Amino acid sequence: MNIAILSDTHGLLRPEVMGCLKTADAILHAGDINRQEIVDQLRQYAPLYAVRGNNDKGGGRPTPHPHCHPWRGVFLHGA
Repeated sequence: MNIAILSDTHGLLRPEVMGCLKTADAILHAGDINRQEIVDQLRQYAPLYAVRGNNDKGGGRPTPHPHCHPWRGVFLHGA
């Protein structure tokens, strides 16, 4: 299983990262996505599990799993 772990994308997905996502079975994002478009892009590659970062403010659609999400026995948490 290939798991892509990202954080602090701040509204930008670099081409070299998108190339790595092509083989991901799951994507974990540790916060600071900043734009719904990035969430939508990431979901095109693999199931996305993410938490909000300190720069992920309200507005627009909420990012997925805004507080705590169980994933295969592991809890991802973001405040």
